[in-house]
Amino acid sequence: MTTASNVIIFRPRPTNQVLRRPGTLIRAAREGQKGWKRSRDLARLLRTDQAPSPAAALARLRVEEDIQNELRLTRAAEYDVRRHVLLMVAILAEMRAAVDAAPLPTVQAV
Repeated sequence: MTTASNVIIFRPRPTNQVLRRPGTLIRAAREGQKGWKRSRDLARLLRTDQAPSPAAALARLRVEEDIQNELRLTRAAEYDVRRHVLLMVAILAEMRAAVDAAPLPTVQAV
């Protein structure tokens, strides 16, 4: 007889950041995932010479996306829907990369 744990191990999800946006914006960002290439697109989007580390990139992307979202909500003339979608694409990609890179916890058999 063997003892096996009935615990299922899942990779952690970033739960401290709630991101609620219109469905059309999210669908556009999901479609944009197909063409996203971090090494090519992230530095250009953030207007830097090199792509920052994933944690730094995600923090900066969230700040810039919040600015775009505020412009969208206030219907400001300087709102750029193309940039907003690109920021959402980058956020989804960075969040996915962070979850994929998280190490799986080890469980000891009892």
